[in-house]
Amino acid sequence: MKQFLYISCIILLATACNTLNVYEQTKAFPTHQWVANDKPSFTFTITDTTQRYNIYAVLRHEDAYHFNNLWMNVSTLAPGDTLKTQQVQLLLGDNTKGWLGSAMDDIIEHRILLTRNPVALKKGKYIFTIQHTMREDPLQYILNAGIRVEKVMP
Repeated sequence: MKQFLYISCIILLATACNTLNVYEQTKAFPTHQWVANDKPSFTFTITDTTQRYNIYAVLRHEDAYHFNNLWMNVSTLAPGDTLKTQQVQLLLGDNTKGWLGSAMDDIIEHRILLTRNPVALKKGKYIFTIQHTMREDPLQYILNAGIRVEKVMP
């Protein structure tokens, strides 16, 4: 138990020093299943329009997850714009390398870039909604799914 607390404190201190993070939020799936009609929504506000941003999908799953990928719809509502939806494939692993994310025990975490290049964002409120579009429903062994936005430092 002491070792667990020690490791947790080190992780907390290491992540507290990262100032690039603008926003990160995930939705937990308590039963470790993501039902297709469960569409987590994430809202954040951009105030700095002089910077460019990277946008990531965040996913945590168990080692028992059945697939090397995950298909999902990402819907974005930007300030003064209409809702835009794109379907993306998140590559989570391959048969030679295994999982591509970082693993701790049997939990694998992925931060997968959704934007090819850093993007300029308008000032105002953004709403991102995600929905898995896999054939398996509910999608088993999924712990969390969400969005991360980071400033790109020059």
